[in-house]
Amino acid sequence: MAEPIPPTLPTELPVLPLRRTVAFPLTLQPLAVNRPVSTESVNQALASDRMVVLLMQDTDVDDPGPDQLRRVGTVGIIRQMAKTPSGLNIVVEGVARVRADVITRTGSTMRAQLTPTPEVVERTLEVDAHMRRIQDLVDKAVSLSAGLSEEMRGLVSTIDDPLRLVYVLATLMDMKAAEKQALLEENDLLAKLLSVSTALTREVSLLEMKSRIESQAQQEMNDAQRQYYLRQQLKAIQQELGEGDGQDTSDIRERLTKAQLPEVVAALATREVDRLGRMSPSSPEHQMVRTYIEWLLDVPWSTTSTDRLDPIEARRVLDEDHYDLDKVKERIVEYLAVRKLKGDMKGPILCFVGPPGVGKTSLGQSIARAMSRTFVRLSLGGVRDEAEIRGHRRTYIGAIPGRIVQALKQAGSMNPVFMLDEIDKMAAGYQGDPAAALLEVLDPAQNHSFRDHYLETPVDLSHVLFIATANSLSTIHPALLDRMEIISLSGYTEEEKVHIATRYLLPRQLAEHGLTAASLVLTEAALRTVITEYTREAGVRNLERQLGAIARKVAAKVAARPAEAPTADTVTVDHDGVESFLGQARFRKEAAFRTSRPGVATGVAWTEAGGDVLYIEATLLPGGNQNIILTGQLGSVMQESARAALSHLRANAVAMGLAEDFLAHKDIHVHVPAGAIPKDGPSAGVTMATAILSAARGQAVRQDVAMTGEITLSGLVLPVGGIKEKALAARRQGIRTFVLPALNAPDLVDLPEELRRDMTFVPVETLEQALAVTMPAGMTDTTVAPLSAGGTQ
Repeated sequence: MAEPIPPTLPTELPVLPLRRTVAFPLTLQPLAVNRPVSTESVNQALASDRMVVLLMQDTDVDDPGPDQLRRVGTVGIIRQMAKTPSGLNIVVEGVARVRADVITRTGSTMRAQLTPTPEVVERTLEVDAHMRRIQDLVDKAVSLSAGLSEEMRGLVSTIDDPLRLVYVLATLMDMKAAEKQALLEENDLLAKLLSVSTALTREVSLLEMKSRIESQAQQEMNDAQRQYYLRQQLKAIQQELGEGDGQDTSDIRERLTKAQLPEVVAALATREVDRLGRMSPSSPEHQMVRTYIEWLLDVPWSTTSTDRLDPIEARRVLDEDHYDLDKVKERIVEYLAVRKLKGDMKGPILCFVGPPGVGKTSLGQSIARAMSRTFVRLSLGGVRDEAEIRGHRRTYIGAIPGRIVQALKQAGSMNPVFMLDEIDKMAAGYQGDPAAALLEVLDPAQNHSFRDHYLETPVDLSHVLFIATANSLSTIHPALLDRMEIISLSGYTEEEKVHIATRYLLPRQLAEHGLTAASLVLTEAALRTVITEYTREAGVRNLERQLGAIARKVAAKVAARPAEAPTADTVTVDHDGVESFLGQARFRKEAAFRTSRPGVATGVAWTEAGGDVLYIEATLLPGGNQNIILTGQLGSVMQESARAALSHLRANAVAMGLAEDFLAHKDIHVHVPAGAIPKDGPSAGVTMATAILSAARGQAVRQDVAMTGEITLSGLVLPVGGIKEKALAARRQGIRTFVLPALNAPDLVDLPEELRRDMTFVPVETLEQALAVTMPAGMTDTTVAPLSAGGTQ
């Protein structure tokens, strides 16, 4: 129970301003206190008699002044107080109505001098009638609203004091703050009762209207369900009669007429449009059928671009965009020549294989430009789902055609140039093998009737020129590989890189950085320095990156020049000036340093990034048991090559200039540096044998010789792959003599002229012939037929 009201009120109390609410006498009011002036008033009240005067603000400001407060308010006693992170939560019991005659403020302290304004309660028949009506209205409101509890009805029925009834209901009802303040300031009890009765009547009217609206909405929902049921019945009847429900499909039918679809596709599309016309727009299948029809109409079934069948002009365009690559250019020119003579020919299916940066993707764009065809690129790297190629069946929600059909829509013709980029990076997943789906796409005998799972109708891909790109053939499915014409794009020589940089890369970088040809001059010596000392790659991607770095620094100098300064001089970069733009050289020719000691031989390897040089090391360990130790993350094939090389040397030790028991009480350790990189393959057999013999004889291998070839137990040297890439890698290291299997001699024809001119190639049939070149001293069999620089055998 509340504490009894003091018989007398203080003449001065701290002021607690209220925003958007009013506190009434004879009621309990919870309040959140977080403003400094309010907190100070609560603290003062708690320090004395717990009493404050509650006055409503006229405005909604955070820090009100005395002139912004109403003069009539309520004296309240703080019954409860709790501290929260945001301030204080208090419960105030209204005691009596008062008038604030004078309000003063000092800092955050606000106080008021008060005059009591007692309220006279006189029970008359009219007052009782108003109370009875108010109770009836409360009963009606409780019955209409589920949000009002029965406890409110019991609370109101137990209040016998008319003034307390007025203030309790005013506290509970959703009245405006101004209306509550007017109710507090009103002196006539009947007027107070009438105001509360009017507010309750308005609330009951709102609840009745809300109830009617809810009933009407429920009825409309029932009507909608009934209409849907009837519409479904009507739809079934219309399907039986072959009639539509008036669905407007005129726009689709107009597109269907203009599309010039093949007969089979036109019949399928017409059937689907008729089906759409019989559907209600609210049907779940309506949008699915419409999307399917739009896809049928979006595929350019009868649209083809006109090929440029002039082989001479096509070759000119190809030469304009790319340097060298004669084999690829000849193949495209041959295709156009046959098309010109025959009039019709299925598109070839090519696969460009080569290290990164040699221009495989850009070559596809150039081919499309040379043939006047649309170019579309499909990136297949990381694709694991067969549906990416064939599409999803229409039974799935959100189904769409596969990438092939999407690319046809993008191209707008049925004979574009399709670039299937990174075809070697596909992988099989639990959704299927995308490589298997490509078998039909890339088979000239089948792709004239390719079936996409979504369209479910044949799509003619026979006029598409498919160009796949890959870095390696080893990860491509054999059946897929069999369907493609493989064209190898090996790395570039230094001379070719100079031409490419001068004609293509440097002008492009100047344009991209807002420079002109007069702004930057890069001498040939500087260009060769960038190629040999700042890049080591088969392609030219990093070379273009370094040229871009030089162009950026020149652009920064030009941009920093004051606007009023005269035109800047041309920046010339020569051999000695490269370091100031690109920093210290990143690559050095280290063959001589690495092979300066016995037991080290220079080999070459083929990688997806082109050719690379390997320095294979061997050493004899005393106190062993004729074991061989292999390190450097060598694969099983490479380990077997090392054992075969050692076995041949032990079997022919005397002929090799060794003691017959040169491994007695010793172990041999073979190591291939860059131990973090896995290595495998048989082509290092000759190099391993040379390194082991060098360690056993204590004789260093020639520093200017690199070698490759698989070795047998009988000492024969068998052919290997990647001769061009390996020779290019050796030349980048400054090596001038290259030992290779004699059966690989025909591959030398494919080498660039400058490479054959600058290097000596020595085909060998046996290990002994190779050793006669790499370690001539001490060999008994030196029969070898070298190819002189630029010569042929």
